[in-house]
Amino acid sequence: MAQTGSEPTKRSVSQHDDVPSGPVTLASPLQAGIGPRQAALFHRAFGHETVGDLLAHYPRRYAHRGELTALAELPAGEDVTIVAEVKSCSKRAMRQRHGSIVEATISDGTGILTLTFFNQAWRANELIPGRRGTFAGKVNRYKNSLQLTHPDYELFDDPSESVVEAWQIRPIPIYPATSTLASWKIAKVIRETVLPKLSDVDDPMPAEVAAEHGLEQFRVALTGIHTPTDDADWRKARDALRFQEAFVLQAALLQERARLRETAATARMPVPGKYVARFDAALPFQLTDDQQAVGEQIAHDLAQPVPMNRLVQGEVGSGKTVVALRAMLQVADNGGQSAFLAPTEVLASQHLRSIVAALGPDLSAELMPTLLTGRLSASERRKAMLRAISGQAQIVVGTHALLGENVSFFDLGLVVVDEQHRFGVEQRDALRAKASSPPHQLVLTATPIPRTVAMTVFGDLDVSTIAQLPAGRQRIESFVVPLAEHPRWESRVWERAAEEIAAGHQVFVVCPAISAKEAEEEELEGGDDDADSARPPTPAASVEQTLAAVRSDPRLAGARTAALHGRMSADDKDAVMLAFAAGTLDLIVATTVIEVGVDVPNASAMIVLDADRFGVSQLHQLRGRVGRGGVPGLCLFVTAAEPGTTGRERVDAVAATLDGFELAEADLELRREGDVLGSNQSGGRSSLRLLRVARDGEIIEQARADAGAMLDADPHLEGHPALASAIASRLTDRSRDFLARA
Repeated sequence: MAQTGSEPTKRSVSQHDDVPSGPVTLASPLQAGIGPRQAALFHRAFGHETVGDLLAHYPRRYAHRGELTALAELPAGEDVTIVAEVKSCSKRAMRQRHGSIVEATISDGTGILTLTFFNQAWRANELIPGRRGTFAGKVNRYKNSLQLTHPDYELFDDPSESVVEAWQIRPIPIYPATSTLASWKIAKVIRETVLPKLSDVDDPMPAEVAAEHGLEQFRVALTGIHTPTDDADWRKARDALRFQEAFVLQAALLQERARLRETAATARMPVPGKYVARFDAALPFQLTDDQQAVGEQIAHDLAQPVPMNRLVQGEVGSGKTVVALRAMLQVADNGGQSAFLAPTEVLASQHLRSIVAALGPDLSAELMPTLLTGRLSASERRKAMLRAISGQAQIVVGTHALLGENVSFFDLGLVVVDEQHRFGVEQRDALRAKASSPPHQLVLTATPIPRTVAMTVFGDLDVSTIAQLPAGRQRIESFVVPLAEHPRWESRVWERAAEEIAAGHQVFVVCPAISAKEAEEEELEGGDDDADSARPPTPAASVEQTLAAVRSDPRLAGARTAALHGRMSADDKDAVMLAFAAGTLDLIVATTVIEVGVDVPNASAMIVLDADRFGVSQLHQLRGRVGRGGVPGLCLFVTAAEPGTTGRERVDAVAATLDGFELAEADLELRREGDVLGSNQSGGRSSLRLLRVARDGEIIEQARADAGAMLDADPHLEGHPALASAIASRLTDRSRDFLARA
């Protein structure tokens, strides 16, 4: 019988492993627990360094013997593990060269499989007919027979009926594995080598918290998850370890948040009758309730003698920039300066223009908002830097140029970061270091964040949400163009583009690839991790081919068009976007580089080709590029994906609602959390082990409440050394720096 992994028992070749004796702890180096050779294998495969790292390598699922496949049904070319009995074994010399061949046959009663070993004569002394065991390897066909060449195997030392019966009902832990470390090898090392040597472990979760939730002790849970005797064992263990993971993580985030607040900062109180008051009095529109509420939260934070560290999330066009401007004015009320960091020069220029327009001529003259980017001439750059260092410019807007060594400020009191995921930790930290004392920080993002993600990824920040859109914002109509069912509808897409241009409006066209070659190789620029792994057989739409088709389409004759993608230089990209914003281009064919871009109030249509190849959040962000002025928006999601596929469901979901927060929850169901305690913020390998923010929201909230209550009573964890130790091992220097700077 066969399965994808199996539970090891006792392998007779273990004498070849150099395994140290003596007890170990979770903090012990891995080589002290399993020997240098095995430790090197685990480190290369999974990065494990300590015994605790290995024991936190939890099974991803559990198999049962009833799930096994008959040996007679083994598929050639697949890796399998077979539970069978040795029927025969022979050894013979090789004809063409020195050496020997050992051949054994095994059977589970439904078929026969041959095992072949070259130059390992000692195998014949182990593979004695009548012995049972597990055999793992890749099935191949040789002379019309199935065989395993040099398989790994383990033999049962005690074939008694009671042992076999217990073995048959015991769940089989299936671990994340590699070609060099099979699942059953991992299970064997943990069960036979590590757990028996593990000394008492300190539980990082306070006993009263575990008792309140009916959770097992740490040592019991470790044993239960790796060596369960039945399904109830691993389920109870998993519940305890999952809550513990949430508890340690939330305690780490809350402690880091408290540590940051122990740092002194300059309080920036609003001054009656000064900049904030004058700005509010001159506003030509009413702030939304959300804008007012978030503004009050920020104003309160800025008035405290500790650094503000707040994240403001809101839909595209929800008015985050106005809220940020009011914060900058409050800092200016006290003579302080603000630096506004934008990801591109085009966006930086747009923000400056918006700020100047919002302030009006009088306030602009007094505050002197200044632009600092790489495209400035030498004289303009010197002038901007002089305004910053002298304090004359109380608002400085710029790109990475703000991070230059020669850029200094007179009194930097607030750092505003637009779309923080576009900047690295070191870049944001370099800007904050330009302040004489820790500045306040305000982070803006147009990507709605589910609550559970905010509590994990941004758990050390205060999070504010602007969900309302200002009055007068034009509605965007979204439609799926389903080419699988209606291939002729594609022609209508380009007719609509021509109609929008004829009406004096502008059009975005977005493709997942840049060139035809890239499309064929499926090397998608900026694709989300939640895109389907099984894609349509046709190449993705590319910018180059689509632009050529647009220019040859008689319906679009005379349209002023251009390409925009990531392989263009920064200057070329900015030139295209500036031309589009100025109205000298009618249509641009782009990749997702426009996902976060300038406001083009006259842009009325967004056409996304092969929309199923993008993620939910990308589609929503792309749609937000239109409907930003007095012109209603139209978004066409063109897809050849079949109904019922994940890609098609994703497109249908985005087209069905404009609510970014609703879509964020759906997006989370399809995405991995990313490295919660590192710089990889979305997609990619998660640092979470058992916890999943998409599924475990209640656990995370409860763990945060419990951790918060404990830290209120014991801020420095003097009475909880095990938790302090767990946080220290969970937070590497790199991840601690990330939390401190994020």
